[in-house]
Amino acid sequence: MSTVGLLRSLFNPKILPSNVTQLQSLNRSPFLLGFLSNHEQVRNMSRVKRRNTHPGYWLSLKNVQKKDDKISADNLRFVREVIQDKYKNKSPLKGSELQIEKTEWDPKTKRSGVIARNIGRQQMWDKDGNKIVCTVLHVLDNHVIRYIPPEEYVKTSRGAIHFKNKTPLGCLVVGAEATNPEKFTRQYCNLFSEVGLMPKKTLSRFIITPNAALPPCTPITAGHFLVGQAVDVYGKTVDHGFQGVVKRWGFKGGPASHGATKFHRRGGTIGTGRDKARVWPGTKMPGHMGSERRYNRGLMIMRINMKYNVIYVKGTVPGATNSIVRIFDTLLPLRKLKEAPPHPTYFPPEDGTQKEEDIWNSSLHVFGSPSISV
Repeated sequence: MSTVGLLRSLFNPKILPSNVTQLQSLNRSPFLLGFLSNHEQVRNMSRVKRRNTHPGYWLSLKNVQKKDDKISADNLRFVREVIQDKYKNKSPLKGSELQIEKTEWDPKTKRSGVIARNIGRQQMWDKDGNKIVCTVLHVLDNHVIRYIPPEEYVKTSRGAIHFKNKTPLGCLVVGAEATNPEKFTRQYCNLFSEVGLMPKKTLSRFIITPNAALPPCTPITAGHFLVGQAVDVYGKTVDHGFQGVVKRWGFKGGPASHGATKFHRRGGTIGTGRDKARVWPGTKMPGHMGSERRYNRGLMIMRINMKYNVIYVKGTVPGATNSIVRIFDTLLPLRKLKEAPPHPTYFPPEDGTQKEEDIWNSSLHVFGSPSISV
């Protein structure tokens, strides 16, 4: 009996194999075993695993897997000279050299964000002497890599999911922190070949409206935002690994004495004990703690240092020190911008004048200024 006949015999009880030998060969058939295993297996979305610690399968291979231990010193020097010759004449354009169509800002405009690094916290004081804890965010050398129009982005897998039954918007790809091309693969370096920039360590996509589009090579600095503006900060929280219920959920735990044995930090019962003889979905149990992608919305910008591209925001942001975060204009309706920000981004004026080096919020006490007046 052929494989097709054996398949028919499985789903039709009237057609059976003629002897036991055919049944044994049927069980040893790798094609049929693969067919049956795929047919019977049902894959559902897990309600427990909310995070992946590995990059997505759709991303280009980033880091070089091979080591260059066998390359001689002379060849390595030659490779570095070639890289320097390739990128020395390809510097990012200045703001005054870019041909950008001037558009007006309106409250429905969705601008690009920036990629920054959380470099710690600093205490500041207002004029009444109240202490304000601020997080210091260093805006890295952000440059626009490419702009994807709405009609093209909606055709991508991610855009089709994001804009299902919605008005499509454009996508701006921004890179930050240029580094040595030897550390990356050819596939990853090809993402920057059209732009003529050094490969960036971090790439991010920002959903924008078409009137906020920026051409490639456009630099984005800390002047993209205003002092007193509310922003949303997106990052990955600190990864604590597998933790128990006392640390993960704040459970009290069991008694320390009076006959308690191996129950000091346990969670106790997880069932109802009555009609529903099962564990309810969402029950607080031990598991992976942290490493979640979170937003902190409505954080006020208290200070901007234009010389070093540093932004001081009031409060805390997701993630540990030295982690990468994304900063956007806030989505909170009562804290949205009412005045026009630098649109589509900040460019130095053509007359050569610069902004103040250090811009403070009017409510803060500026260090060095007199605190007591007579």
